[in-house]
Amino acid sequence: MKLGLRSKLFLVALGLITVSVAVADAYLTGALDADMTVRIRKDLLVRVRLIALAATTSRASLDALRAWDEMADELGLLGEGRVTFIRADGVVLGDSEVDLPSLASVESHARRPEMVEALARRRGSSMRWSDTVRRRMLYVAVPFHRNGRVAGVARLAKPLTEVDHAIGRLRRLVLLASALALLVAILMSSLAAHWLSKNVRTVTATARRMAGGDLDARTRAVGRDEVAELGQALDQLAANLRSALGDLRAERDRMARVLDGMREGVLLLDPDGRVQLANPALGGMLPFGGDLTGKTPLEVARNAELERILDAASGGAEPASGEVELGTVEPRRLLVHAARLQDEPGGLLVVFVDVTDLRRLESLRRDFVANVSHELRTPIAAVRSAAETLRRAIETRPEAAADFIDIIERNTARLHRLVEDLLDLSRIESRELRLTVEAVDVRAIAAHVVSLLGPSAERRGVSLRVEVPDGVRPARADRRALEQVLSNLVDNAVKYGAENGSATVRAGNDATRVRVSVEDDGPGIDARHLPRLFERFYRVDAGRSRDLGGTGLGLAIVKHLVEAMGGSVAVESTPERGSTFSFTVPAA
Repeated sequence: MKLGLRSKLFLVALGLITVSVAVADAYLTGALDADMTVRIRKDLLVRVRLIALAATTSRASLDALRAWDEMADELGLLGEGRVTFIRADGVVLGDSEVDLPSLASVESHARRPEMVEALARRRGSSMRWSDTVRRRMLYVAVPFHRNGRVAGVARLAKPLTEVDHAIGRLRRLVLLASALALLVAILMSSLAAHWLSKNVRTVTATARRMAGGDLDARTRAVGRDEVAELGQALDQLAANLRSALGDLRAERDRMARVLDGMREGVLLLDPDGRVQLANPALGGMLPFGGDLTGKTPLEVARNAELERILDAASGGAEPASGEVELGTVEPRRLLVHAARLQDEPGGLLVVFVDVTDLRRLESLRRDFVANVSHELRTPIAAVRSAAETLRRAIETRPEAAADFIDIIERNTARLHRLVEDLLDLSRIESRELRLTVEAVDVRAIAAHVVSLLGPSAERRGVSLRVEVPDGVRPARADRRALEQVLSNLVDNAVKYGAENGSATVRAGNDATRVRVSVEDDGPGIDARHLPRLFERFYRVDAGRSRDLGGTGLGLAIVKHLVEAMGGSVAVESTPERGSTFSFTVPAA
């Protein structure tokens, strides 16, 4: 038979199409099988890592098969595959496609290739026929941990029916294309290749952007083929990661705000004993300046008691507590509580509470109670003794009764002054004393105080003078408080100054403040006493002070009243040359 040119061309085209179809069939089916298997394996690895993370964070015992099987069923639905949890010894803990009663009959998975590879290389995969579910499956597995050790393997399997179906569809398309004309086959092949490559390029470019940290990138793939499903899975994965990262950032920011707002110091140590986290409050408590991260506790604060507390907490199961004193410029006492972190072996959480003010207040309270008790004991004893003696003297020596009555009156007056001073000091310190701040003429107040104390000054032969120039500005102060301050200072000058001496009230001012001083020419005060003169119950000469009726609270009241009016007190004295007590208040 003689064949025409068209027939020859047709036979040649047919031969070319047949060879092309055969080659294409062999190549495309293999390439599609390998490509889809790789993509599915990568997808399964991403999912199985999340499943392993859920297994790691689960609190279920490794013997609680029901809990593991329920978790496998739940994660199987979420992961769109067969989920299996296998203990490290090969026992199947749970399987999403095997019911709980049948788990006991499932053979050991210890020698399954994906499990062996996962235990050896931290991930494993294999593709084989499953006797359990009677399908060809792709298995991927990664280990999960408990207490820092590998407790078992989380395995995710997916049937390869999608790959088989895709290959079958491809072969049918190739066979159908072979029946068409060569031009149509080439055109359709070109269009299909272009369409497929475009989708793959889109998915690949989007995946690279996601891998670079751009979780806003989306493939926006449509359709139901594998590439579209992969694109949709990537979009879903990116959305989930974005949401999870957003939650983590919000939680991190919330914890940072909590730590920054705490008054207690918080220190987090890693398993190597180095500072992992420290809040700002801790920086103000410790003498170490700068960033504490990466430092050891001994570098931050060299303190033997702190080291003992940290060693006790890290070496034992129970928290350790103690109180340490840090020798900074202003020593601080810190209550330290250290406890081990449950989810980070070797890590420590240390909380520091500054109890410096609390300990100081406790010491002040003890000293105050002791001083008040001592001050009250003497006049009470004198009154009691005089009263007992008076009872006997009335019967035996009536003429001596007046002396004992005088003793009782003096000591009750002393008790009255002490109680009044205590009440005044209490009102000032508790801010119950309401001050009426106004413009006050210092000269008039000084003259009034001198006139009130004139009789007592005359009895000791003390000359009182007021030397306030005409140009002194009025003080911005409370009138009664300023009068009480001057009364205490002038009264002290009269009592403790030299007999037949003098005491002078002076005043002056600068641009913003008025300075008032009371000078005497008495015996003066030794320099070692000056820093403590304004403390409660502190006396240079306790016996002489009590004999003169002093309570030991006058200068403390002066200091608190002046500070309440926005001023400050000072004292200057030289032995045998007299003393000068001064204070400043704002100028009106």
